Amino acid sequence: MISRSYEPLTQSLGASQRGPTEGRLSLLQFRVARRCGASTSATCCALRLSTFTMSEPVKTPGTTRALPNLIFASRWLQLPLYIGLIGAQAVYVFQFWVELVHLIEAAFGNQTALATLVKSSGYQAAAILGPDGKVIGYEAITHLNETIIMLVVLALIDVVMISNLLIMVIVGGYETFVSRMHLESHPDQPEWLSHVNASVLKVKLATAIIGISSIHLLKTFINAANYDEKVLIWQTVIHFVFLLSALAIALADRIMHPVAEVADH
Repeated sequence: MISRSYEPLTQSLGASQRGPTEGRLSLLQFRVARRCGASTSATCCALRLSTFTMSEPVKTPGTTRALPNLIFASRWLQLPLYIGLIGAQAVYVFQFWVELVHLIEAAFGNQTALATLVKSSGYQAAAILGPDGKVIGYEAITHLNETIIMLVVLALIDVVMISNLLIMVIVGGYETFVSRMHLESHPDQPEWLSHVNASVLKVKLATAIIGISSIHLLKTFINAANYDEKVLIWQTVIHFVFLLSALAIALADRIMHPVAEVADH
C-alpha cells in the first residue's frame, strides 16, 4: 500500500491518467514514489514519473517493421539504372573522340574522314542545276569549309552537353533517391550538389534540355538550305515548347517553395 506521503502524487496523477492502463500507471506511481522517498515533494515525483513513462520506447513487432524496411530498401533497385547511364556516358565519350579524330584527319586532307563528317553532319554542297532548272547533282566536297567545321564543332558541343545532363541525372538522382554520397569534405564536390533536391534537379534538367535543343536548332539554321521549311518551323516550335516547359517547372517550384524575403537593413 502506498503511504500517505505519496497520496498527493497518486491523486494528481490518478485523475489525469485513468483508463485502460490504470493498473500499469498505479504500479509506476508506486515505483516512482519509492524512489522519491517520503521527504520528496509530490511535484518532483510527478516530474520523475512523467519522464519515466515518456522515456519508455514504443516497441513495434518485427513483422510490422519488415514491410517498411523492404519498401525502403527497394530504392537500391535504381542502382543498375544509374550504372547503365554510366555506360551510356562511356559511349558518348567514345563517340566524341571518333568525331574529333575525323575532324583532325579531314583538316589534313583525308578524304575518307571528310566524307564521314559530311555524311554525319547532313551537309550538302551547292546544287548543280540542269538546263530545265532541276537539280542534277551537287558540287564535290574536296576540303573542309567553315560550315562543315561549325557543324562538327556544334555536334561535339552537343555531345558534351548531353554528357553533362547524364552527370546531373546520375549524381543528383543517386544522391536524392538512393543514398547519400557524403562528399561534403571532398575538394571536387560540385557546387550544385550541396543544395540538390528533386525540385532543383528538375529545373536543372529542364535547363540542360533547352541548351541541347538550342544547339540542334543552331545546327539546323546553319544548314538551313538542306532542310524543308516545315522542318525549320517545327524545330523552332518544339524549342519554344521546351522553353515554356522549363519556365512552368521553375514557376511551380517557386510557388511550392517560396524564397524567404530578405529583411531590409
